[in-house]
Amino acid sequence: MDLDTLFALGQRVGDKLVARGETLAVAESSAGGLLSAALLSRAGASAYYFGGAVLYTRRSRRLLTTLTSDDTVGMRSSSPPYAALLARHQRSRFRASWGLAETGAAGPDGNTYGDPAGHSCLAVDGPVALDRMLRTGHGDRAANMLAFAAAALQLLEAALDAAPPPAA
Repeated sequence: MDLDTLFALGQRVGDKLVARGETLAVAESSAGGLLSAALLSRAGASAYYFGGAVLYTRRSRRLLTTLTSDDTVGMRSSSPPYAALLARHQRSRFRASWGLAETGAAGPDGNTYGDPAGHSCLAVDGPVALDRMLRTGHGDRAANMLAFAAAALQLLEAALDAAPPPAA
């Protein structure tokens, strides 16, 4: 995956959101902003992209969301339930049609929870809710960041394709 391919995927997803008249809010961590960059690479992105945040640390989550410690009791970052919570939170907070979240360990080392480099959990919340865990099997940080962003966009595209048409 390269940036041109990632941006083309973001533009295609943006086209689908525009065609449906729907909107999106994003939370990402290990993709480092690449997910939002891909979605914003399409001219007219403000028609569907309501906003997003790179929640790279607990501090950034505390300052950039309205989530509390109580909201995450029993969860750890880089897990499917945490990704689903972030997607649901962003969707609700931004009053968007869809929420999309990514959380993982880009590398070159794993995270403090024992997940290896190349581990990411992705979630979509909306008319269709989906989640996915990705393990690339390597510690190439930049390649993992691209892979995480691409996988999140592919998951969102699958949800869009599976969702019923929006009410007129």
